[in-house]
Amino acid sequence: MKDNEGRSCSSSHGAAGKYVRYTNEQLNALEHAYNECPRPSSTRRQQLIKDFPVLAHIAPKQINVWFQNRRCREKHRKELTGLVGLNAKLKASNKTLVEQNEQLAKNAAYGTLEKHCLLMQLNGHCNTNQTSFHAANQQSEAAIVTDRTTDFLVPEGDSECETSGGVNITGLLLIAEETLKEFLAKALGTTIDWIQLPGMKPCPDSFGMVAVSHGCDGVAARVLGLVPLEPTRIAGILKDRPSWLHACRSTDVVGTATTENKGTLEVVYTQMYAPTTLDPPRDFWTLRYTTFLEDGNLVVCERSLKDTKYLPTMPSMEYFMRAEMLSSGYLIRPCEGGNCVVYLVDHMDLKGTSTLEVLRPLYQSSSFLAQQMTLPAMLFLKQEAQVEQMPEGFQIFPTLRSLALRMARGFNDALNGFPDNGWSLIGRDGTEDVSISFNTSSYLKGIEPKSSAVHSEDGRILCAKASMLLQVVSDER
Repeated sequence: MKDNEGRSCSSSHGAAGKYVRYTNEQLNALEHAYNECPRPSSTRRQQLIKDFPVLAHIAPKQINVWFQNRRCREKHRKELTGLVGLNAKLKASNKTLVEQNEQLAKNAAYGTLEKHCLLMQLNGHCNTNQTSFHAANQQSEAAIVTDRTTDFLVPEGDSECETSGGVNITGLLLIAEETLKEFLAKALGTTIDWIQLPGMKPCPDSFGMVAVSHGCDGVAARVLGLVPLEPTRIAGILKDRPSWLHACRSTDVVGTATTENKGTLEVVYTQMYAPTTLDPPRDFWTLRYTTFLEDGNLVVCERSLKDTKYLPTMPSMEYFMRAEMLSSGYLIRPCEGGNCVVYLVDHMDLKGTSTLEVLRPLYQSSSFLAQQMTLPAMLFLKQEAQVEQMPEGFQIFPTLRSLALRMARGFNDALNGFPDNGWSLIGRDGTEDVSISFNTSSYLKGIEPKSSAVHSEDGRILCAKASMLLQVVSDER
């Protein structure tokens, strides 16, 4: 037979095992009876048929089956509720343990750093008293003014008080230790309010965590990822910034020194391309410190040198704007299976306030920094790991990547028009929107003329660059 809504319903004499569909009235009656007695006896089930006429066409056996299923569903619901509550408690406990683990890691890093500083203070004086120490500093500072050379950071002894070429290694080492402390605090997320980068969803095959700064000086970005490479290999790749960062024109190490803990001090000069012809390129003078912590982690941290007494005499770069690199770098933690957990932190002040207002987002956006520098570094590491795992004969990707890098660098050189690359300005209009340059460099000869470059009779290449600012005009009349 059929119920009131046209659905089939088995009668008391229906076939065994046939699925019974109940009407809403029948379900309400059964639920009412279940609330009064979840386990009715056979007599009670017979009485239900008499008390609720809507159940008259349902066999007592089917009613018994409904009560059994109803008790089973209730049991499962209670178990599920208990599991949900247990899962919530486990999540809360896991969050607490993660926070405690991060705090312990931070404390361990700080303890290692403080111990390292104390050991250097105890062992670095080398039987010299405080008076002679200050005298040596004053003498070295006087020598800096008179003589600066590019190989000024080559100490001849193990003493912290040693100077080389007129530069005091002690002062640089103090800056390096302070940079290390600041970088570890940033890498562990304790000194900058990190927020998740919009559009980045962590997953097992991605970088793990990408964050940008919020409410701090300059712009900063951080990324955390698992890389199947050796720590020293990772450090070597990241130090060679021009090989993976298209915006980096060059990185030159102009001085080195070795510390007592087998660390390395490097004075580095870096040039960065400008993303537009309307703004000058940036350059940095930085101190880079490479060292192993006592827990076996490798740290490479870097910071701008503001004191010119630590810098060699270099030709002035009038077409560059001096930017500042705040404490940045990478922390490399070896783990099982030949992998390393890598923390990358970039923190810079690119002097965006000195540029045109329309260009400031290029220099004052943490997300832009993350997309242009921090993420490409991690992506390059993962690509290098994949290339090393490729069989011989299939490693065409590095060649294509090298070609793309050369093309990007050639375009950036032409865009910026560096004089030391052979570019000379021969014309400019009154509004300085269009400029014409020519290049006589030998490596450019033989390039086929394109729409943007024309060969002159003597083999030089003519290049015209145009730039324009467009103002947003409202549609309101």
